[in-house]
Amino acid sequence: MSKTQAPLDDPKALNLLSDLDFQAALLEGVSRTFALTIPQLPQSLYGAVANAYLLCRIVDTIEDEVSLSARQKQHYCAEFIEVVRTGENAELFALELAPLLSEQTIPAEHTLIHVLPRVIQITHTFEAAQIEALAGCVKTMAEGMPVFQAQNLREGLETMADMDKYCYYVAGCVGEMLAKLFCHYSPAIAAHREELLKLSVSFGQGLQMTNILKDIWDDAGRGVCWLPQDIFTETGYDLKILSPETNDERFRAGLSHLIGIAREHLHNALRYTQLIPAHEKGIRNFCLWALGMAVLTLKKIKQNLAFTRSEQVKISRNSVKATIMTTHVMGSNNALLSLAFNVTSRELKTPGWQYSLPSSKAINDL
Repeated sequence: MSKTQAPLDDPKALNLLSDLDFQAALLEGVSRTFALTIPQLPQSLYGAVANAYLLCRIVDTIEDEVSLSARQKQHYCAEFIEVVRTGENAELFALELAPLLSEQTIPAEHTLIHVLPRVIQITHTFEAAQIEALAGCVKTMAEGMPVFQAQNLREGLETMADMDKYCYYVAGCVGEMLAKLFCHYSPAIAAHREELLKLSVSFGQGLQMTNILKDIWDDAGRGVCWLPQDIFTETGYDLKILSPETNDERFRAGLSHLIGIAREHLHNALRYTQLIPAHEKGIRNFCLWALGMAVLTLKKIKQNLAFTRSEQVKISRNSVKATIMTTHVMGSNNALLSLAFNVTSRELKTPGWQYSLPSSKAINDL
């Protein structure tokens, strides 16, 4: 990918870049992780996946904007669904939304909203099947997320099933979209379409649960908790009293259980990746880097269940480099990948706990 310097403080200059450089610059501004992983994809996939991430990030920006009421968020999400589906009214949408963003929204996201018409223009340069996959993902995310944003989340979600549903809306549907794009790209991958779609939802949930667990205390500082009450009720802990000063073995037991569940979802992520033909190294890298970093993050959390800030469980740059190197060495060998996953994630299992991973259909039917 191009290394063109990103003029993120100048939307007009940004719009002068080629589509490739334009999206690369935006990715670098809103997500260094995806700016690292998405360029691993084959050239013919890069544009659509980069665009998909930017579309999802726009939905996230609307949902996270503190100045918008629940009703406003629902309105703009509904409007954005139509903008993505039709490719129309993008300029008007951006002109209405941009002035409403507060200073708490990062500058790169302000820029993303200003250049939203160009993002949508790129969306509608793709093939019909690709546009359908992107628009379907945005629709699921933009309809589902406001349901949770309208709830009082200070005391957590009620049940693990609610967490499954939330993770589907914010990440599982993204996994489905990626599976559809990969299948469109390759007939060899499409031969495993049904299994990939099933596992992709779990892949997304594993990554999202990792983020939720890492960001527990950052979210709590905003008055939000995404943890399921029933898991902690079973250990005898009440999420109503959750605070960074929490020093309770019952809380740590519940946290360990969730780590174990996330580990099982990430095991499905491995199975998903192993279905990708070995010669598709770019797609495998894209999947394995995300999977490896998630496993290492869960390990840091498991080793420090009493952490009080996300920085304490953030993996180091050396860990990221180690993940990349490991992928280069064994990324094409399914047996070695299974061995590495089992050895690395062994401590994440929670003995004595039972949890049945929901199927793709079950999550969709929630």
